Amino acid sequence: MTAFTLEDLPDAVGRRLGPSSWHAITQDDIDVYADLTGDDNPIHVDAEAAAASPYGGRIAHGMLTLSMVVRPLREIYRVTGAGMGIVYGYNRIRFPQAVPAGARIRVAGEVADVTEVAGGYQATLLLTFEVEGATKPAVVAELVLRHYR
Repeated sequence: MTAFTLEDLPDAVGRRLGPSSWHAITQDDIDVYADLTGDDNPIHVDAEAAAASPYGGRIAHGMLTLSMVVRPLREIYRVTGAGMGIVYGYNRIRFPQAVPAGARIRVAGEVADVTEVAGGYQATLLLTFEVEGATKPAVVAELVLRHYR
């Protein structure tokens, strides 16, 4: 765990984060996500269709994988002394590698930038979601967080 105080956050630029522990993305996670979002593309939910695809089996939605950031990020990044923190958005997101159903992912990264905003700081984290045993990352993203006093 890499923890920073709110006031020391500007000094965190360049600090490495993680990696987190491994977390599985199960077929049940994929099915629930498909149901909630309406994204029922057969490569995610239909075993037979997915087996005939270039992936050879069902895969997690890229956006599901991205949304799984909270648990591993809490393991590797914490800001103390803030009254509130929010996800402000993403600057850039890429999905270079599919995540097979049941595969495990972990997150690592670095603090790329910290700027002062009214009432606190905005931190940009460069994050990489690794797939256990894969040569390419599942997701590469610039996550923008805001931490307020």
